[in-house]
Amino acid sequence: MQANVGRLDRIVRIVVGLILIGLAVSGTIGIWGWIGLLPLLSGLLGFCMLYRLLGINTCGCCGSKKPD
Repeated sequence: MQANVGRLDRIVRIVVGLILIGLAVSGTIGIWGWIGLLPLLSGLLGFCMLYRLLGINTCGCCGSKKPD
């Protein structure tokens, strides 16, 4: 699993994930708030499967260079 989520992207994902989970726990938005686990985990791991499928890489440290 090579990192494909950049620093700012990771921060945004973690914040959004925590907000959604917090709203779910408080009962404000119901069970759909638990979808916040997805951005939270991808932010913590630095890897997004959807980015991989679409060929997106926001991680500046891991360029999309192919080995020779």
